[in-house]
Amino acid sequence: MSEPRLKCDDDDTLLDGLRIEPEICRRIPFARRWQVIADLYEMGRELVMARLRIRHPEASEEEIWHLWARQHLGDELYEEVYRNRDGFQPSK
Repeated sequence: MSEPRLKCDDDDTLLDGLRIEPEICRRIPFARRWQVIADLYEMGRELVMARLRIRHPEASEEEIWHLWARQHLGDELYEEVYRNRDGFQPSK
């Protein structure tokens, strides 16, 4: 399967940017790259938790967290990790 091709309307700016982007990324300090990754992960987690709050308006924040953890880890790992802890929600 080939990669999608971007279309540019008489403007090579986008293509120039795509060509130099890898070099720009290489110049970002390693610690800053990890911070960006952590920030993106946190934003994704918050978006999923917001969706869970909408789907489960009656749930407490602890219940929302456990719903997220189960979704994130999968049933088997979630139950292995949280089986003997408060807020544990067994599989249905």
